[in-house]
Amino acid sequence: MSETQTLHAAFAAKIDAVLDALEAEAVLPAGVARGNVAVEPPRDPAHGDLSTNAAMVLAKQAKTNPHALAEKLVEKLSTDPLIEAAEIAGPGFINLRLDDSNWLREIEAIAALQGDYGRSTRGAGRTVNVEYVSANPTGPMHMGHCRGAVVGDALAALLEYAGHPVVREYYVNDAGAQVQTLARSAHLRYREALGEDIGEIPEGFYPGDYLKPIGKALADEFGDSYVGAPESEWLTIFREKSVAAMMDMIRADLAMLGIHHDVFSSEAVLQAAGKPEAAEAWLRSHDLVYDGLLEAPKGKVLEDWEAVELPLFRSTRFGDDQDRPIRKSDGNWTYFGADLAYHMQKAEQADELIDIWGADHAGTVKRIKAAVAALSEGQGKPIPFDVKLVQMVQLLRNGEPVKMSKRSGNFITIADMVEEVGKDVVRFTMLTRKPEAQMDFDFAKVVEASKDNPVFYVQYAHARISSTLRKAAAEGITPSGDHLDLLGVDEMSLVKQAAQFPRQVEAAAQAREPHRIAFYLYDLAAAFHAYWNLGNDDAEKRIILTDNVDLTASRLFLAVQVAQVIRNGLALLGVEAVEEL
Repeated sequence: MSETQTLHAAFAAKIDAVLDALEAEAVLPAGVARGNVAVEPPRDPAHGDLSTNAAMVLAKQAKTNPHALAEKLVEKLSTDPLIEAAEIAGPGFINLRLDDSNWLREIEAIAALQGDYGRSTRGAGRTVNVEYVSANPTGPMHMGHCRGAVVGDALAALLEYAGHPVVREYYVNDAGAQVQTLARSAHLRYREALGEDIGEIPEGFYPGDYLKPIGKALADEFGDSYVGAPESEWLTIFREKSVAAMMDMIRADLAMLGIHHDVFSSEAVLQAAGKPEAAEAWLRSHDLVYDGLLEAPKGKVLEDWEAVELPLFRSTRFGDDQDRPIRKSDGNWTYFGADLAYHMQKAEQADELIDIWGADHAGTVKRIKAAVAALSEGQGKPIPFDVKLVQMVQLLRNGEPVKMSKRSGNFITIADMVEEVGKDVVRFTMLTRKPEAQMDFDFAKVVEASKDNPVFYVQYAHARISSTLRKAAAEGITPSGDHLDLLGVDEMSLVKQAAQFPRQVEAAAQAREPHRIAFYLYDLAAAFHAYWNLGNDDAEKRIILTDNVDLTASRLFLAVQVAQVIRNGLALLGVEAVEEL
């Protein structure tokens, strides 16, 4: 194994080489598909250091049973001096026990690769478009947007680390009724800025104080030109100005979370460019849109329902339960029709699409997936498309629901959260549960200094290592990899946990689940704290032994590499490692 090749990559290559040999011996047919062959730690560490399913997934192609093929694999693997034992488990899994020299090399690999430890080429340069946040530009970013924003941003970083070029995209919904309401609300604040008493904000308008600066800017720019003017004269201008101001606010709010998008796609620009018409024409030419009668909503009895002929997309052809209209009866585009054109635009520029949506959009997933499936068919290539649904977060303070924000009018903003607990706490906490699971965010608990607070527990591991290094430096001892052979069983256990990081990155990227990295970091932090605590019961197991400089330097070298893995993992989550707490 070269000094910059990780252990999992090295043993995946060894398995591959053994399969090559079996092909040469005609035990396996030539060119057998190996895409599903995995090399990973077994679920139970007692079973060994690594496990492979090679015999299980290739036996059918070899026209034999998994156990027989596993015997052939074990026969060759057992001759490798870096493998202490190769054993068959169950119907054909192979467990490997590795020589300790492998783990010492892995410490050196982390030291050599540093920030690139765990980075892979598994993405093979396939471009992934990740669309996330995409909140309507009608107010500041709030808690309902925060979790999806963090999940999407961490997923984008994870995919890049795994070898994918990534496009981070925000879809600006600036063509619907809500932005018209925004313009009217801004006009109220504009009149207010000019001295008018506007009284109570009318129902249906946006009431938040965040519109006051926009009203002031409009007053400064236009004076009283539009105070008594008919709506037709100012609505478009005020809409464009208000949306631009809101997007500046949204970008600033996202920047507080360390989030920056590559592309902001405007629905208004999309429609002005005739993209929905082009999508409709293409779909009609492929018999995917037809003029038909819209069915009544399922499960509802509507006495005044009248069947209306509308252009319908054949979404039932792709698994939906009914065909969907792309235009309304007045000729305007439905949300689905506009979204279909938008996804068509994205599909032209990426190999894969991922959307991060709130769980309240679950009802539209099937139809959008049907649309992208149709586009894939038309483009002559499969375009994998995944929608990640993110559940809402309940805000608490010491177990009690949090009161609303004055700034927004009716919700807690991202700015409120970040200003109180910090970007890193918000980001890490949002990834401590699967996105489809409900989450409580308790302002008191997320800053608690305890093992029950994952943010603190992981940060504390890194800070503890930094503190240990400072204490050792005061004793004149620095980390060194010159005598790693002095490390024992306890250190090997810690290395094995750190060495899982590259595999965790690949698995998390493949599953599109960045929360796995947060879970892994907690486990690694727990492993380090357990190792550090050994010295509380046995003085000889303390990291710093002033009477044994070589062993201390080796233990420090290991600690440095554990800290590096923690930093790498935190960086994927958009969280900074701390030197002290």
